[in-house]
Amino acid sequence: MRDQKLMEDLRKMYPEKFASEEEIFSHIHAGDRIFIGTGCGEPQYLVQAMVNYLKSHPKAFFDAELIHVWTLGVAPYTDERLQENFRLDSFFVGDSTRNAVNRGDADYTPIFLSAVPSLFRKKIIPVDVALVQASLPDKHGYVSLGISVDIVKAATEAASLVIAQVNERMPRTSGDGFIHVRDLDYILQKDEPLLEYSIKAPTDIVKSIGKYVARIIEDGSTIQVGYGMVPDAVVNNLTEKKNLGVHTELLSDGIVELMMKGVVDNTLKGNNPGKTVAAFCMGSRKTYEFLDDNPTVDFKRIDYTNNPMIIARNHLMTAINSAMEVDLTGQATAESIGGTFYSGIGGQADFMRGAVMAPGGKTILALPSTALNDSVSRIVPVLQDGAGVTITRGDVQYVVTEYGIAYLHGKNIRERAMDLIAIAHPKFRPWLVEAARKRNLIYKDQVFVPGEKGVYPEELETHRTTEKGVDILLRPVKITDEPMLKDFFYALSEDSMYLRFFSTRKDMPHKRLQDFVAVDYTRKMEILAVVQEKERETIVGLGQYELNPDMHTAEVAIVIKDRYQRKGVGFELLSYLTYLARKQGLLGFTAEVLAENMPMMTLFEKMGFDIEKRRDEGVYEMRMKFVDVGEQGRS
Repeated sequence: MRDQKLMEDLRKMYPEKFASEEEIFSHIHAGDRIFIGTGCGEPQYLVQAMVNYLKSHPKAFFDAELIHVWTLGVAPYTDERLQENFRLDSFFVGDSTRNAVNRGDADYTPIFLSAVPSLFRKKIIPVDVALVQASLPDKHGYVSLGISVDIVKAATEAASLVIAQVNERMPRTSGDGFIHVRDLDYILQKDEPLLEYSIKAPTDIVKSIGKYVARIIEDGSTIQVGYGMVPDAVVNNLTEKKNLGVHTELLSDGIVELMMKGVVDNTLKGNNPGKTVAAFCMGSRKTYEFLDDNPTVDFKRIDYTNNPMIIARNHLMTAINSAMEVDLTGQATAESIGGTFYSGIGGQADFMRGAVMAPGGKTILALPSTALNDSVSRIVPVLQDGAGVTITRGDVQYVVTEYGIAYLHGKNIRERAMDLIAIAHPKFRPWLVEAARKRNLIYKDQVFVPGEKGVYPEELETHRTTEKGVDILLRPVKITDEPMLKDFFYALSEDSMYLRFFSTRKDMPHKRLQDFVAVDYTRKMEILAVVQEKERETIVGLGQYELNPDMHTAEVAIVIKDRYQRKGVGFELLSYLTYLARKQGLLGFTAEVLAENMPMMTLFEKMGFDIEKRRDEGVYEMRMKFVDVGEQGRS
């Protein structure tokens, strides 16, 4: 009632602003550039009323240009029958405008969204009319742009004519979205439900991607999350995190849920502490109700939210986005499929650049490994002809699919290609390897195990603490571990190399390393003991067994980095290898051990095997049968 009283008072104070629709739309002229509010903040009634006015007055104006970021509405102005009256120019391509853009009946302007307000201010893209949606005015006469401030505020400041649909269902939000009614040329009051944006239920693939991404995000991070099923699945996996902050372009239902649960509290943000910062919201009615008069959320102009220098002020800034394709060098497109425009640059590049510059910042591209029912790989040798490069190689750090995480930062092209092939869909990996060989992206003789037998068995990863207190990750070797294994072998002393390989030979060339990283897991098992040193993994031990021809036993070998010897790493490695071998149905191990290698002999005896050994020219040939009493390994 109080709001309605305010509206009545404003009508009396500014009667000229409450004109009829006929009067309002008569001020639009041929050739005008008409801005329309963004996404879920689009003034639906106002847009439809303008179209209806034109249908009643077909010669009222021609060649008007409609400008917006993205519409979730039906976009009646893209009707082919209105081609002479309207021409759409969009900064982002959505479902309802995609066909019009690609058939040439509408335009797409590729640009960082952070740069759009400057286009308006400098009149590089003049705005004659702005159609926006706002909340009811407060007692001071200010309306709020609510869930859509982004480029809308800049458009209202640049436009010669501002027409606002005032809607009681638009929440009042803090930040940059307030406009006094005296700065509105016309006010049309129409209450209607705001547009809502919902995500389909996540598939198992998308859930897997979300779990992988959640591993990368640290407590205390400030996050930006893009739109779509994959980013939404990421948010759903962050419920166990602590003290997250949000500085984002898009505010979604998922982020609001994290705020309600206390996961997002913004206490550790480097910029705007205590505040969730966003440019616009696309969500549900429940989310809109949460935002109404909520002082913990600020909606800012997009040249603030998307400014890389401002983004970079946040410690542990983490930008999480998706892509259509990623090529083997690490560059990605998020806007087109070949020459077909699908979405747009949006704010993705702004946030990826800002996160790269932030202290401890991370950039993550998360995408399913395939499209079109597994018929197309999203990881490709090169981007399709005509595709736009949205994210450069230098700004991509992590790429995540349902098959794992590829970390590209600081890696050369060969390493990047192998890392990305390892997280591609298994059926496309042989094709990618062959294409990479032909393009000289990887070694010409690169060995690769095709099919399921070469798929990394992630389920075998396990953490251990040795009896000397060393925390290690035991995991199968990956084909991408070649650089780390090279460092591991060259760090071994001559004595350690001799005891393991019965040779003083020190070199470990690529051809030799391939024997360790290209693994057929159906006949061979190689387990690394890995520790985290500063910001990188370091291999401190390697244990392996390979099936003997009779298939009932396997030959086993272990080597430990010198400064980690006698710290329990070897025991944990052998215990885990024993567990895996028993699980595989093997009866025992065989090994050849130099007589002088007493630590290895002691280790085998400590395991409690039933040991037979025969000495021959300084080498013990050992047969170690697994005993039936007790479990010798640990799962």
